[in-house]
Amino acid sequence: MSKGFQFKQFSIEDNGCGMPVSTDGVLLGAWAHVAEDDAVLDIGTGTGLLSLMLAQRALSATIMAVDIDQHATETAALNASASPWADRITVVQQDVTHWDIPTQFDTIICNPPYFNSGEQANDARRATARHTDTLSHTMLLKVINARLLPTGQAHLILPSVEADKLIAAAETHHLVCQRITEVKATANKPVTRKLITLAPKTALSSSISSKKISVQHLVIQDKGAYTQDFISLTKDFYLKM
Repeated sequence: MSKGFQFKQFSIEDNGCGMPVSTDGVLLGAWAHVAEDDAVLDIGTGTGLLSLMLAQRALSATIMAVDIDQHATETAALNASASPWADRITVVQQDVTHWDIPTQFDTIICNPPYFNSGEQANDARRATARHTDTLSHTMLLKVINARLLPTGQAHLILPSVEADKLIAAAETHHLVCQRITEVKATANKPVTRKLITLAPKTALSSSISSKKISVQHLVIQDKGAYTQDFISLTKDFYLKM
């Protein structure tokens, strides 16, 4: 059964997609840097949530939303066509690891699969969206390196351990980490997610050391209510913020 999710300027129908609307996705879409006229690549678009959020935030950006799953691309296309920004979002069914086009992008955004092992979901679409079988983090870094313009940035969200591993591996793919936001559910709980910005290891960015990476912190709730930081980040999207 289809589950709808209404945001302030658009709505999402998930139609049984492997990865429906989640706090992770909303955090990433609100946190990622995007310039007004960027060419954006949304890898593993799912319902199209990230494409729609970036289209709302950057009113001249053009967005290529890609997913390996036909059902997901059909759903994303429907959500995009029902939005105010249908003319700026192109949805393509494609395995990005075998995408034979020369296009590069100013911004790449991805809420990637993050389970490297363990029991997979019975639902094939959910398993594809959550496990790295179809898009390993090594392959994701290769794609980012190939598709990102020299001045571009890639933005991702991952569980803390997987994020640290990806950051450590990024340099072997000529990428450096520029920005991290560590996310906690509440102040007294451990970091569960990390929002990450990667950039090409150019002459300028190669001088960035781990000590100079911008590291910030975000707590989602305090005493059962959303924190002001979380509200400030997501208020343009959630109806009740």
